[in-house]
Amino acid sequence: MKVYQTNEIRNIVLIGGAKSGKTTLSEAMLFEGGVITRRGAVEDKNTVSDYREIELERQNSISSTVMYSEFEGKKINIIDAPGFDDFVGEVVAALKVCDTAVMVINAQNGVEVGTEITWRYTSKHNSPVVFVVNQMDHDKANFDESIRQMKQYFGEKVIPVQYPVNTGASFNTVIDVLKMKQLKFTSGSGKIEISDIPESEKAKAEALHGKIIEAAAESDEKLMEKFFEEGTLSEEELLKGLKQSIIKRDIYPVLCLSAKQDIGVAAFMQFVNDLVPAPDEVPSHKTIDGKEIKCSAKEPASALVFKTSIEPHIGQVSFFKLFSGEITEGLDMVDANTGSKERLSQLFTVAGKTRNKVEKFVAGDIGASIKLKDVHTNNTINSTKNAGVEIEPIVYPEPKFRTAVRAKNQGDDEKLGGILRIVREEDPTVLYEQSIELKQLIVMGQGELQLTVLKWRIENIDKIEIEYFAPKIPYRETITKSAKSMYRHKKQSGGSGQFGEVHMMIEPYYEGKVDQKEFPIRGREEINLNWGGKLFYHNCIVGGAIDARFIPAILKGIMEKIEEGPLTGSYARDIIVSIYDGKMHPVDSNEISFKLAGRNAFREAFKNAAPKILEPIYEVEVIMPSERMGDVMTDLQGRRAIVLGMDSEGSNYQKIRARVPLAELNRYSTALSSVTSGRATYGMKYVDYQQVPGDIQDQLLKAYEAEQKDED
Repeated sequence: MKVYQTNEIRNIVLIGGAKSGKTTLSEAMLFEGGVITRRGAVEDKNTVSDYREIELERQNSISSTVMYSEFEGKKINIIDAPGFDDFVGEVVAALKVCDTAVMVINAQNGVEVGTEITWRYTSKHNSPVVFVVNQMDHDKANFDESIRQMKQYFGEKVIPVQYPVNTGASFNTVIDVLKMKQLKFTSGSGKIEISDIPESEKAKAEALHGKIIEAAAESDEKLMEKFFEEGTLSEEELLKGLKQSIIKRDIYPVLCLSAKQDIGVAAFMQFVNDLVPAPDEVPSHKTIDGKEIKCSAKEPASALVFKTSIEPHIGQVSFFKLFSGEITEGLDMVDANTGSKERLSQLFTVAGKTRNKVEKFVAGDIGASIKLKDVHTNNTINSTKNAGVEIEPIVYPEPKFRTAVRAKNQGDDEKLGGILRIVREEDPTVLYEQSIELKQLIVMGQGELQLTVLKWRIENIDKIEIEYFAPKIPYRETITKSAKSMYRHKKQSGGSGQFGEVHMMIEPYYEGKVDQKEFPIRGREEINLNWGGKLFYHNCIVGGAIDARFIPAILKGIMEKIEEGPLTGSYARDIIVSIYDGKMHPVDSNEISFKLAGRNAFREAFKNAAPKILEPIYEVEVIMPSERMGDVMTDLQGRRAIVLGMDSEGSNYQKIRARVPLAELNRYSTALSSVTSGRATYGMKYVDYQQVPGDIQDQLLKAYEAEQKDED
């Protein structure tokens, strides 16, 4: 295969709603470029993109697929991204390495939920966007209504560069208002018959052509001056200005086609070649220390691994974008994240599950390698000359959905952990932890659909039966006033006995609180608890009432009870403990005696110090269409939310920020989708712990008591 230079490479990601035809479009592009000799179909389960078993069963993309096509001397790298928000990690990763987003619109439905959601991510990444209105051959196709909706949602920068002459089953002709020609296609062959625009379409075409010229002129002062002087631009000036406008997101050009019939696909690929920016024409990416990476073959090599796949009979496949330099087969690289050396024993350009060996990649290209021993998604690999460079990583959204999981057969628990490690490698938005505190295996992701697909994979591919169930909430316990207690541990059973007496005072700790002044402090220990919060341990013993060698034993007893709080068995935090008196026995006192005395004295004091249960609070940010704001607000208020603020998000959306208890967020993604018809999205992040209301604390105490009785 030819080695493509940077200016001959185009990197695009196909995004948009499910069923918009992204997979079918990628199939047609591969056919037009000669990468495949026969076009597959989603319903026939034989497309290059959707080749995984779960995708064949659901007939939807679940994971992004890396592909390429060759067209008139250019290499077009294509990533087909899933249309469901639950798999948004694939979209985010693709936007990191692709220079242009191609938003595919279903001509029957116009702007859909998936269109709105993926648009927000292009805005966050400042990605150039090209719209493609697909399925123009459908009886209900409506190009003009699609354009109206696109302008409504995305603004007046949406400008058609093509429009159809006819739609529905007879669709075969479009007007190209960029080249001012009529294009007539032969269904299924991709062949184009070019002719002059008929008189009936000239006025409409000229009006749209004028808008394109204006948009192109506005990208450059010199072009603007010429436009004002002459009222037009040359074809070369028009293409140059239009490309700059696309890069700056000053224009969102719209094309139309039928990917299923291969009508307009070749014209779209020609547009990609001519007007989609090459990797060195977009703003440079940066390293974690803010330095720019120049996309040039002359620079030292740096590549970012943006996707990892575990393939049968092959093992780990690492997909990368080469941001600078050149790499060749057999080259030694350095992983900037781990410091380990990696050899690129084989290099591939990829079309779904098909891998074609290449000897060399040049800056800007996308490729793959296999069996890199210690390289993971988001790692930077460099030539030895560039060893210290670390490219800014992909920022994945925080998890929004959590569930507890267990294998139905306990003997499969260890195997389940290994499977989740592989899943995490392939999809960084799936997180899991074996919670010692909750005694549950917790899996977290972007939504219920994502975890439903995960369950399908584990049960059907890995052959392990699992079940999901409600996760426990990691509550915390603390106190709100001071209390004193005394506990004497005494045990006599022949020979040496056990004796230890401890007097202690406990107080609540809060930021800025001064030490207690009732007793002199002889020794002070500040402990940052692993689960958050602090414990201050004061030795206030005078006169040798307790020997100094027993003070650590008392702390051990206290820590045992802090790790299993007296109220609900949850971790305790933010407490000051002062040991101010006690008694010893010259023979029977030992460490175990004072450990038990300390533990029981702490338990008694804790119960008398107005104990409270704390719950984790998350800050939730919801973005929804303006007309759905009331429904979202009502739902949040029913979840004990405290609204922090509301802002506009573009012309059609609102954003609500609120603090919500984690206990109220179980299955929130499903509920939000229900009240907004799937048109809202949200993110959440942990903030702090706050006291639960009294009625909820009573419910938790009763539930814990019942649980303890059941265990007894």
